[in-house]
Amino acid sequence: MIQITPQMRILLAVEPVDFRKGIDGLAGVCRKALACDPFSGFLFVFRNRRATAVKILCYDTQGYWLCQKRLSRGKFCWWPERSAGAIEVLAAHELQLLLWNGQPKLARVAPPWRQLTTSLKGSSDPSEGR
Repeated sequence: MIQITPQMRILLAVEPVDFRKGIDGLAGVCRKALACDPFSGFLFVFRNRRATAVKILCYDTQGYWLCQKRLSRGKFCWWPERSAGAIEVLAAHELQLLLWNGQPKLARVAPPWRQLTTSLKGSSDPSEGR
């Protein structure tokens, strides 16, 4: 099983791909069309022309994983514009939203990291008195 973590690099291919391609064909798309190394460990996300299915290709140092989700009804409602380039970088939570047929770039979510502010005045921290 693949666990998607916030530290993973996720690259989405903007152009649709022929879904008759398997692992070797999609690895070739990574090399030629996306100019990326399919052995990098990145997750590569592809969509078919009809926007009804998504494939994810990943290399885990022992071999490739190829995952596919096909919608039973409808189409994926979000995909980046072709003018954005060949690749769109996604965060882990954006991929999860995409797979649930949401709109990752429009979702209101907390930033992945934010600095916590601490107030030293009037703090009830028991380690302060030491």
